[in-house]
Amino acid sequence: MDERDFFVESRATRPCELVCLFCKAKDTYELAWVVRKKKNAPPPRADERDRAKFLKLQSYMVLAQDKVACKNPRCRKSFDISGTKTVAFL
Repeated sequence: MDERDFFVESRATRPCELVCLFCKAKDTYELAWVVRKKKNAPPPRADERDRAKFLKLQSYMVLAQDKVACKNPRCRKSFDISGTKTVAFL
């Protein structure tokens, strides 16, 4: 079975304070996350091995973007999101 069969997937945005690598301006950015919440029960076609896997799973979020544009009007350069977790368990 595929992992998508065990989760309900949605999108969310969360604020995060980041510092631009070029101009060193600190600001709050809305980062896009993919939220995967575990379903209440395994799919009906799951076998014994899939049910055991389902019991161990937990809900989590994955960062959907890897770059943001600086909010400073004089900079506006894109920089990598570093120092931020890319996976967070709920």
